[in-house]
Amino acid sequence: MENKIICNCKQVSVADIEKVLHEQAHFSDVEKAFEEVQKVTHCSTGCGGCHGKVLDVISELMN
Repeated sequence: MENKIICNCKQVSVADIEKVLHEQAHFSDVEKAFEEVQKVTHCSTGCGGCHGKVLDVISELMN
């Protein structure tokens, strides 16, 4: 997966999201993973326009 910026407001990249997922033990679902990624990176707390993109990246990385 290309390392591009997913959240423009907070400058969060695919690599930033992947790092958070790898630092955590295990997530039972995408929404729980999203909550942790959001807590660490603050993505989707500005305009919220990246919410769907962040969920897509998390879904792909968790597969």
